[in-house]
Amino acid sequence: MKKKQSIIRPIIKAYSLPVLAGILLALSFPTHNFYIFALIGLVPLLVSTYTNNPKQAFLKGFISGLVFFIITIYWIYHSIYHYGHINFALTILLVLLLCSYLALFFGAFTAIYSYCMKKTDLPALFVAPVFWTALEFLRSYLMTGFPWASLGYSQYSFLHLIQIADLTGIYGVSFIIVAINGAVTDLVIMEKRKVEKPLYSLIPTFTGFGILFVALVLVFSYGFYRLSQDRSLKEITAAVVQGNIEQDAKWVPEYQKDVLSTYQTLTRQAATHNPSIIIWPETALPFSFDYHKQLSEDLVSFQKELGSYLLTGSIIVKHPDPEKNMLSPGSSNSAILLDKDGKLSYVYDKIHLVPFGEYIPMRGLLFFVDKLAYGIGEYIPGDTHLKANTPFGRFSTLICYEIAFPGLVRKFFTKGGDFIVTITNDAWFGKTKGPYQHFTMAVFRAIENRKPVIRAANTGISGLIDSNGKIVKESRLFERTYQILNVKTDSSMTFYTRFGDIFSYLSIISALFIIMKTRN
Repeated sequence: MKKKQSIIRPIIKAYSLPVLAGILLALSFPTHNFYIFALIGLVPLLVSTYTNNPKQAFLKGFISGLVFFIITIYWIYHSIYHYGHINFALTILLVLLLCSYLALFFGAFTAIYSYCMKKTDLPALFVAPVFWTALEFLRSYLMTGFPWASLGYSQYSFLHLIQIADLTGIYGVSFIIVAINGAVTDLVIMEKRKVEKPLYSLIPTFTGFGILFVALVLVFSYGFYRLSQDRSLKEITAAVVQGNIEQDAKWVPEYQKDVLSTYQTLTRQAATHNPSIIIWPETALPFSFDYHKQLSEDLVSFQKELGSYLLTGSIIVKHPDPEKNMLSPGSSNSAILLDKDGKLSYVYDKIHLVPFGEYIPMRGLLFFVDKLAYGIGEYIPGDTHLKANTPFGRFSTLICYEIAFPGLVRKFFTKGGDFIVTITNDAWFGKTKGPYQHFTMAVFRAIENRKPVIRAANTGISGLIDSNGKIVKESRLFERTYQILNVKTDSSMTFYTRFGDIFSYLSIISALFIIMKTRN
């Protein structure tokens, strides 16, 4: 017994702080929303690893990241298990594999951080945010990218802090958060670091404190300035229909009439408020528009009664083949816009498809996961960043997962625009944290581009976010309803929209510079 205790105690002592860091960071995200925890959540990990060698630090960072991602994105199991027809044990294994992959970025961060803290006199508040931002940015793009749970998203309700996103993108907010964590870490380790490094000078640390203080004053001043502005040139009325259609019944032919009846009933009620546009969610149509002729004609006839534009998600068959069904590889996940006369005025094909949900990457090697895409289909991606031009404004439609990619969203507005529409079907996530996290990510797309975001979700959360990132209205999950939204359009062109992720590129350059400094 004593031998076991002697083995366990060192392990607990070594990894308790990294585990604590993972828990604190996870609790800062929806639905817990203890956003203040993000400002100190990394401190236990930074304190624990700054004297470790890179291998030790990597393992601690990996454990911390694994805890963080398991708590934050555990909900992925719901899609795989309930709709992917994968047994529970394999589902858990797949989720753990994804979390382990993402945790590698935590491990890489702590390994580099500990190495640089040993080799230079730079304070943690300089080293940590630079490498964290560089790696978080890379995580958003490597292997198709997984930008979920970027640290900045934890601050979605801290509006005065996050207004800088129209300059730096979400990654600038992450940078500030990690810099604050670094400053707290420097205070904790200051005395110990002087003992361990006799030649260590306090000048860089106190200089860093001064720079951070000035930076925070500027950040919050900018936040107050932005929030005091009213840039709206026009206010329009939009209606969002939340059909709350069961995912496993959606494509059953016998249920087709019920689906259409649900949307038509809610839409007629919404139309009494004379909205300029009525919006249905992703793949709201239980058929392929224009491919199924009679159903398409019926929809157009219905549309002509409304006196409003209708935007809806639909599968579009691009290459009809009588030997293939409508969910063949010749189909796209699209958004279509019908004008007041029922004419098709805009079609957007989703560009960034979801791996394993809308296509199977490396199909030759991963043939055994075909069942995961059952009922979803394997689509072909679009390649054009289209905007709809209407009498009430210009907008683009981001479909589901696309709203998570800041670099993709900004490309739709480099030549102007008035608002963003995002349509999604979060029924895959069930009653988990997933829909809440997905919804709050749109807060940053609104600020980055200074465009209000209208969100239509099959099972929720639907709602409106203004161009300052304030959540104006939101629906409850799994509620069959409609919303009438008063949308203040915004035609502003931001620095981020024009120039993109310059801040992230500067972080990468700074990270390389620090590594080069360690070689001197």
